[in-house]
Amino acid sequence: MKTKDEVILELRGGSIGIINDNSSSEERFQNTTLRPILKFQNDLFVEVFKNYAIKQKGVFFTLSPEKKMSYIENVIQRDIKFRNSLKGIVIGMFTLDEYHDYILNSSNLNKRMMNLLIERLKSQVILFEEVA
Repeated sequence: MKTKDEVILELRGGSIGIINDNSSSEERFQNTTLRPILKFQNDLFVEVFKNYAIKQKGVFFTLSPEKKMSYIENVIQRDIKFRNSLKGIVIGMFTLDEYHDYILNSSNLNKRMMNLLIERLKSQVILFEEVA
């Protein structure tokens, strides 16, 4: 029987991005852990953001495309409760070893995590039109 960590790694798939001898530990973590999790959880992130936007009186759906980009960035940076919820979705997919690595440098890794997520959501802003 496979361990939970083995199943998680199998579900997520391999690294995304280039890793070489010059890669920092943060860059390695980003490409071996964060990027695969964000890709794996993408549909959930889209639905979570849609739900958030609806609960915020749907203002997001009336904005121009440029303003939607700013909205996504501002919400994730400023709404601590929402940001912590998003972080939980990612951290829940860590293996124990990854979690131990994460807690050693959580501040910088959180910044990377949120920046990657912001860019991912911005690149899919068209998907948010469906709710309007």
